[in-house]
Amino acid sequence: MENTASSIPSKMKAWVYSEHGKPVDVLKLDSNYDVPQLKEDQVLIKVVAAALNPVDFKRMLGMFIHSDSPLPSVPGYDVAGVVLKVGSQVRTLKEGDEVYGNINEKGLDRPKRSGTLAEYTVAEENLLALKPKNLGFIEAAAIPLAIGTAYEGLHKTALSAGKSILVLGGAGGVGTMVIQLAKHVFGASKVAATSSSAKLELLKSLGADLAIDYTKENFEDLPEKFDVIYDAVGQSERAVKAIKEGGKVVTIEPVGELAEPAFRFILTSSGAMLETLNPFLENGKVKPVIDPRGTFAFSQTPQAFSYLETGRVTGKIVIHPIP
Repeated sequence: MENTASSIPSKMKAWVYSEHGKPVDVLKLDSNYDVPQLKEDQVLIKVVAAALNPVDFKRMLGMFIHSDSPLPSVPGYDVAGVVLKVGSQVRTLKEGDEVYGNINEKGLDRPKRSGTLAEYTVAEENLLALKPKNLGFIEAAAIPLAIGTAYEGLHKTALSAGKSILVLGGAGGVGTMVIQLAKHVFGASKVAATSSSAKLELLKSLGADLAIDYTKENFEDLPEKFDVIYDAVGQSERAVKAIKEGGKVVTIEPVGELAEPAFRFILTSSGAMLETLNPFLENGKVKPVIDPRGTFAFSQTPQAFSYLETGRVTGKIVIHPIP
C-alpha cells in the first residue's frame, strides 16, 4: 500500500487557464503543474475520465468572478477514477477504490483551483461514491453534476407520483437525467420534454411520454398545462405560461431575469445523493447519455469545449483517456 502513495509524483499534466476568455484561447496544457495537496478529509484520485459542464466554460469566460476562485485554475467538476491515497480522517474509502463524483460541493462558491481536467485531483470523501458496478469510467464521469442538478431540482419542486412535468432542453446533459429521474425515481404520471427534431426519439427512449419539437411548436401554446416545469435552457418567461395553478418552475440558468413564480438554485453536491441513485444506475433504469461525438482525448480538451459551447450537444462530453 505504501508504494502507491509514495510513488505519486509532485507534478502532473493539467489544463490550466490564467486569464479569462474563450476556452480555445485561454486553456493551456501544463506538463509541470503541482499535484494538489491532500487535506485530512480528502482522497487523492488518479483521474481516468472527466466530464465537461457549461459551468466550466462560463467560469473561464469570467461570468462568476465575484464568487470564483483566483487564477490560475484547472477546470473540471466531474471525475471518475481510482483512489491513490486517503487523508487521515477518511473513514470509508480506501486506496484502489473506483469512485466518481463532483469534486465541488458548492458549484459557484470558490470551486477548487485544481479541477478534474488533470492527471490527479482531490475531493472530500463525502462528495464521492463508489462507481456503479455496471458502468465504465467514461459513463460514470458523465453522471455526477448532471444527475445531482436533476435530482435536487426535482426535489425542490416536490415532484411526486401522479404529477406531470415538462422538461425544457430534454436532450442536454441535465435534461436527459431529469426525464429519467422524473419517470423512474419520482414516479411522475406524465413526462413531456422539448428538443429539436432529430432528438425526439431519444427523449422517448429515456421515458418521455410526449416529445415536443421546439422548432415546430411552442410548448406554452399547448392546451395541456403541467404541475412542474424543469427549465434547463433559461426560458422561465415562457415556462410560467405552461404551468397549472399552483405549479412550480425551476430553472438552472444561474444568471438573467426570472419570471414569477420561477425559482433557481445552485447545486449542492454529495456522495450520499449518488449512493441513493446508484441502484437506479445499476439496474439500468437510469443511464448516462454521452453525445455520439462526445468522447475526446485529453489533448483535444479545448476542441471539446468548443463543441460544448455550440449548445448542440446531446447528453454529455467526456475527456478520456487522461494520461
